[in-house]
Amino acid sequence: MRGKVNYNNTLQKILYIDFPLYFLMLAVSSIGFALMYSAAQGSVFPWMFKQILHFASGTVVMLVIAVTSMRFWYNMSYKFYALSIILLIVTEFAGHTAMGATRWLNLGIIKLQPSDLVKTTVIMALARYFHNLPFNNIRKIRYVIPPILMVLVPVALVLKQPDLGTASIILGIGGMMFLIAGIALWKFGFVILAAVISAPIAWNFLHDYQKKRIMVFLDPGSDRLATGYNIIQSKISIGSGGIFGKGLLKGTQTQLSFLPEHQTDFIFAMLSEELGLMGGLTILVIYGLMLYRSYKVALNCKNHFGAMMAMGVACMFFIHLFINMAMVMELVPVVGVPLPFLSYGGTIMMSMMVGFGFVMCASVHNRDLDR
Repeated sequence: MRGKVNYNNTLQKILYIDFPLYFLMLAVSSIGFALMYSAAQGSVFPWMFKQILHFASGTVVMLVIAVTSMRFWYNMSYKFYALSIILLIVTEFAGHTAMGATRWLNLGIIKLQPSDLVKTTVIMALARYFHNLPFNNIRKIRYVIPPILMVLVPVALVLKQPDLGTASIILGIGGMMFLIAGIALWKFGFVILAAVISAPIAWNFLHDYQKKRIMVFLDPGSDRLATGYNIIQSKISIGSGGIFGKGLLKGTQTQLSFLPEHQTDFIFAMLSEELGLMGGLTILVIYGLMLYRSYKVALNCKNHFGAMMAMGVACMFFIHLFINMAMVMELVPVVGVPLPFLSYGGTIMMSMMVGFGFVMCASVHNRDLDR
């Protein structure tokens, strides 16, 4: 049983970091490194080497967040949220455009994607709001409007980029945090009903490629050589892997470049082909343990802000897992959502490491706001 942490002793705080959770992150990332090596046909360049650097730098950031006072993050939560909104607005007018979307800020050394950062800042802002809100007021409509706006403002800005996948994730995070905070279930039913009723109107605001993705989801064979190509090749990759897979560097869909985006959005299809059903189940077990550790941290946290932060990050993580895996198996339409710690990319790696840094912080500083 842990004793009381001395919050002025950095070394003692490091000892209370949830290292089992970190080693689970390392295990998934290591499998990702191997897949990067295979995706590059037996080379550490360009993806494996950079991904290792992404994980190493993310580890440093995660540890800094973990040992920093929870009170500091509480005090800065609204400021970071406001900054992320400003970055989204700047991206709209001065962002870097690629593949028909304006989602990045070109900072010279790196290209920053503010929409990935806003997922975490929304969690911070909602956690602070609900931390200060008496439970009896949660059931009153006027107290629910501010957090709804906290979610809808970045969703609208992200949809403008356009990025339907990230907007869906932000909405999902907001909905789950509302549920955790104690919002009545009938209100969720009302929102779902309103969404269904407004769907025909929303359809007219979708871009042509987004409409096509939905139509292809309903009938992949309708556009086999264009929009439906990715999902068809993904299902072939998953089905051809069998129980134990073809082995690294031996996946024909990947090595012969039939499977698009195999190092990013469709990496789970690549994993299933080369490592088979057992490889996929191994990843699912590790992911499940990461969710369990995050839930345990939230359950043991003695302050509401830290508990909400840990649960919010767990929700963000779960939504990424669900959308990506469902997407590659044609259970939901194809959207650009990477798989945490497996998919190549510095922004997604850093955003996840930052998120789990807050889970670690809630573990170390579980009584910080009570002081």
